[in-house]
Amino acid sequence: MTALDIRKDRTPAVLRKLAKAEANPRAARRLLAIANALSGMSRKEAAEAAGMERQALRDAVVRYNAHGLDGLYDCGGNGRPPRLDAQEQAEFMRIVLAGPDPEADGISAFTREDLAHICEARFGKTFHPSSMSRVLRRLGFSRQKARPSHPKQDPAEMEAFKKSPGDPERNSVYA
Repeated sequence: MTALDIRKDRTPAVLRKLAKAEANPRAARRLLAIANALSGMSRKEAAEAAGMERQALRDAVVRYNAHGLDGLYDCGGNGRPPRLDAQEQAEFMRIVLAGPDPEADGISAFTREDLAHICEARFGKTFHPSSMSRVLRRLGFSRQKARPSHPKQDPAEMEAFKKSPGDPERNSVYA
């Protein structure tokens, strides 16, 4: 098996200087291992001196040869795609913002279980209530709920009931 050549556009001294100034410890370790290999150490010694396995050094060399210094940084994946696509998320947000109809639905506020049932009925996708909590948080909703209000409350009556500063009877503790 032949050794993998390392590109030589930077000297080992430059790579060590870059490794010393690097904030990302994994990238710094890779830079140091490549510098060790370029300066004449065996691949195994170079990897061990930098605190990594020989295979990890080989992978770093392949990425360094292909992409330069940028190849030494970890590139995260996009992650798991959301279960609800953009259109379904928009419709779900409209449902949550509109809230339930107390007369038709029989509830005054949605629970996570209610929203999970709505998703299953509307979109055909099942969610556990704790997963529904994560979906809601991802869509920008907080966990706080509005204070419930009676559907037949009268704002004028509420205002009349409030204490007024000029009314001594209402402000008295013994009135």
